[in-house]
Amino acid sequence: MIVDFKLKRTPSYRVASLQRQGPWKADNLRTEFRTLQAWAKKRGLTTGKWIFYERGASTWEACLEIQGAAKSEGPIQVKKIPAATVASVVFDPQEVSPRIVYHGLVDWLRWQRKERTIRRVRESREVYDGDPWSNRRAWARADVQFVVEK
Repeated sequence: MIVDFKLKRTPSYRVASLQRQGPWKADNLRTEFRTLQAWAKKRGLTTGKWIFYERGASTWEACLEIQGAAKSEGPIQVKKIPAATVASVVFDPQEVSPRIVYHGLVDWLRWQRKERTIRRVRESREVYDGDPWSNRRAWARADVQFVVEK
């Protein structure tokens, strides 16, 4: 498997989201995604990408892409994630250690800043084409992204 870093433009996403406070854990945001899935199914909404955000030291956000008419309800917020330029790497966590990927991407971004290819690195996120816990194909194509400003 070839693992390489690249800058790319991502589309905007309309998502339903839930936040969680607390430390990182192995099945981080699993409960939140299950809640979002049940909410979307109850309303007859089609779902797409699964987006895991790290919003700060202990703040996490589960974002489930949705299609169809929906409004925010209680803790579930419907919002739009704007299109963005990201530094991205797609890999299979069973073949390549996520630690290596994250550390490599952070170092690569450091060099991109020194070379003035980018100005600033913002938040990080992981994007999957489906449920990474039950869909082996989605898990094997983990897309780690850091939103950057050129």
